[in-house]
This record gives sequence, structure tokens and C-alpha cells, in this order.
Amino acid sequence: MAAAAQFDEGHAVSPATKTARQQLIVDIIRRESITSQTQLMQLLAARGVSVTQATLSRDMAELGAVKVRTSTGSAYAVPGEGGDRSLQRAGEGEVLDAKLQRLLEELLVTVTSSENLVVLRTPPGAAQYLASALDRSVIPGVLGTIAGDDTVLVIAGDGRRGEQLAELLLTLAADGP
Repeated sequence: MAAAAQFDEGHAVSPATKTARQQLIVDIIRRESITSQTQLMQLLAARGVSVTQATLSRDMAELGAVKVRTSTGSAYAVPGEGGDRSLQRAGEGEVLDAKLQRLLEELLVTVTSSENLVVLRTPPGAAQYLASALDRSVIPGVLGTIAGDDTVLVIAGDGRRGEQLAELLLTLAADGP
């Protein structure tokens, strides 16, 4: 039986579930250049997730993770979410930022900030789509988002970082294609 996760105030804690483990694998592959399953196992262990080689291999197969050629050799990549089935791996921050930039230009109506919170307004029905893009972005300091129909709450990690984050999102929206 897997050990229950310990709650640590101020830090993200994942439950010891297959879904949480697989999402962590995806997040690691998208943020770091992973060249071997051994390297991935070590990074998972550093985050408190212990897996066997067989379990990791099954997870990788279920996630559709494959090795792709890169300019520096090869690394694992995973398919995108929803209709985006293109492979995504670490080092593609520019591509992800370009997608986020395009979405912000198309969907952002207003931005308001307070302390470590940023409230984004979108057209009706677009908030969850924009929130998902923000959650998957490489913008540092974003703990997560909460979305309704036309409102996204972005939570920054640092107490007074909301205003800086709001300015960054406005700049990305204004500099769109």
C-alpha cells in the first residue's frame, strides 16, 4: 500500500495516486530534458514519488511518451492536451509561450491584481481554456489557476507578485502577432 502524502503548508502536495504520479511525469518531461527513465526515476524520487522500473515503463506507455531527436541528442516528449497531439518536451518554452501569447491576445479582456492574486476576464466560455494554457505555461511563480465561465483567478507564489504577473500577462497580450 502506498504511503499517504504529507501536507506541507505553502508547498504543493500530491496524493499518492496513479493520476497524480502520471501528471508529475508529464510536468517533469515538459520542464526538463529527460534522456533516460533512470533520470526520470531519480527526479520523481527527489519529489517524494518512488516507482519501480516496470511501473514507470507502463506510465510512460500510457502517457504516449516517446524519445525524440533534439539538437543535443534525444529526450522524452509527451503529446499535448485535448486536440493538441503535437509532442511537447523541455526546451520548447518559446513555443508554449507563443501559444499562450496568442491566447492572451485573443481572449484577455481585462486584468486586475491584488497582492499575489490576478483576476483575468475573458469572453464567456473562454476562461477554462485560458486557465489551462496558463497552468501549462513556463511562467515562473504561478502556483495555479481557478476558472469559471469568463473569469480566471491566477495565484502567484510570492505575496506581492500579483502586480508583476499582471503586467507580464498584459505585455504578452499586447505583443501578440
